[in-house]
Amino acid sequence: MDLGLKNKVALITGASRGIGRSIALRLAEEGMAIAICARSADRLESLANEVRSSGGQVLVHAADLRESDVPGQFVDAAKRQFGRIHLVVNNAGATRRGDFLHLTESDWTDGYALKFFGAMRLCRAAWAELRTTHGNIVNIAGVGGRTGSAEFSIGGTVNAALLNLTKCLADRGVKDGVRVNAITPGYIVTDRLTLRFEKLAKEHGITIDEARKTMAEQTAVARFGTTEEISDAVAFLASDRAAYMQGAIIDVDGGMTRTL
Repeated sequence: MDLGLKNKVALITGASRGIGRSIALRLAEEGMAIAICARSADRLESLANEVRSSGGQVLVHAADLRESDVPGQFVDAAKRQFGRIHLVVNNAGATRRGDFLHLTESDWTDGYALKFFGAMRLCRAAWAELRTTHGNIVNIAGVGGRTGSAEFSIGGTVNAALLNLTKCLADRGVKDGVRVNAITPGYIVTDRLTLRFEKLAKEHGITIDEARKTMAEQTAVARFGTTEEISDAVAFLASDRAAYMQGAIIDVDGGMTRTL
């Protein structure tokens, strides 16, 4: 299915691994030129080489989006390289899990610095260009933003803030011709989730497969998701096939979120 994304330009944060890497590859497959940002230069270069080997165009921007001037620099670099921007995917940002009473001030500051403020600044920096191209923003939040959990207070509140920002920018976007939507992934099989399997297995003296089954039962889902299922949703939202979606929050979580 041709989604009509060929020759358009996408900015993807947190692109060095996991969901972000999958999104970058999926959009490149659709013929988009991609600008990728993360802290790991080596991982970004590996991804870039894979894209280039398939004939794709890619810009690597290794930087820390927690620094206030980096989002603007990323936008400027992409405009210099490609001349325009059609899509921003805010995916960067992992937050620390743990007991609320044990999480430190720096844990909270770090959690908001990248996941929320990095995304907010990138949206602000890219807005004028997206208004010109009638472009899109897709924010990758998480199910914790929809349903609170005692062990995920930082991530839950950050994701909730990002979802509210999505609604606010979508409201502005109606006037400016910029579509803004969000995806809330459930448990997706990435390196980060694999570490949780390993931790659970060690704590209970069980195998990795048993830990995986136990966690699935605890969350009441049939299976865990794949990164490709998230990247397919991003490609759809970026296309004109989703032209009437504005401020939508799409749960891609296997039914994990059971609230309205």
